[in-house]
Amino acid sequence: MTTNVSAYAAPAANAPLERTTVPRRPVGEHDVLIEIKYAGICHSDIHQARDGWGEGIFPMVPGHEIAGIVTEVGPGVTRHKAGDRVGVGCFVDSCRECEYCRQGLEQYCVKGGTGTYNALDKNGEPTYGGYSTHIVVDENYTLRIPDGLSLDEAAPLLCAGITLYSPLAHWNAGPGKKVAIVGLGGLGHMGVKIAHALGAEVTVLSQSLKKREDGLKLGADHYYATSDPETFTALAGSFDLIVSTVSAPIDFGAYLSLLKTDGALVNVGAPEEPIALNLFSLIGGRKTLAGSMIGGIAETQEMLDFCAAHGLGAEIEVIRADQINEAYERVLVSDVRYRFVIDTSTI
Repeated sequence: MTTNVSAYAAPAANAPLERTTVPRRPVGEHDVLIEIKYAGICHSDIHQARDGWGEGIFPMVPGHEIAGIVTEVGPGVTRHKAGDRVGVGCFVDSCRECEYCRQGLEQYCVKGGTGTYNALDKNGEPTYGGYSTHIVVDENYTLRIPDGLSLDEAAPLLCAGITLYSPLAHWNAGPGKKVAIVGLGGLGHMGVKIAHALGAEVTVLSQSLKKREDGLKLGADHYYATSDPETFTALAGSFDLIVSTVSAPIDFGAYLSLLKTDGALVNVGAPEEPIALNLFSLIGGRKTLAGSMIGGIAETQEMLDFCAAHGLGAEIEVIRADQINEAYERVLVSDVRYRFVIDTSTI
């Protein structure tokens, strides 16, 4: 039987989020019912709640950084049991048949995965995210949170953590590699932590030096202000890998100039506006401009285990549910260090 649970939703595009109830499906053969304990606030929640990417489904319950406890399992479930600490990330299903799903790259599902929120499931019903008290998810899209991670600090890893771990692992960040992280925010601070733990030499490229002390404490070896034109002169041809986490348009040509030959600039931010690029920035030096989107289920579990082994939780500020709208405004002016996490017991 469908159950209604408490949640915070945007009733329409650009409307403040408000307390409401949303339906959760019955626990099926391979489903787990999760009592959500914490839900991170991702910048993409704001983009979607304000219809910045278009085609939003309202009312919308955002939230794809979910950490909680399994309270019920379906009769066919083998991966989880009641009482387990689990997480849910950016998607809750995929076609399971295409070449990418078979490779464990469900985030690139040819038929399109099912988003944790702002999507339609296989039955045509809207999905509702983590700003709620409970969620029902297929066991195959539910992650195990290791005991070495607290649930509140683990929640942002389900998006911010894997969004940075995936490109850093794919482009072989590690000993002997010089890696730059553009932006020290909710994504960037995890990039610094993970790149450092992988053994790379890490540089933060930020608009100003106001977070320099934080960046060095998080594991950066160097910190530069991109507002200083001398930065691009001094660092020309320096990096094997640059990961840009910012969600506003940047001068990609300028950042490409910082790469070594065969270096890669990987974008994980999602600006709403298109960018312009002079292709000579790529041709000169056989450089790569690439994108990366979260990670598959297996890689996300690998990331969680890696973070637990290295003591890498997110830097968080826990808030009540009635502070969500204020938190959105603070995210937009970068007034958070470094991820808001909702205590869902307050919903």
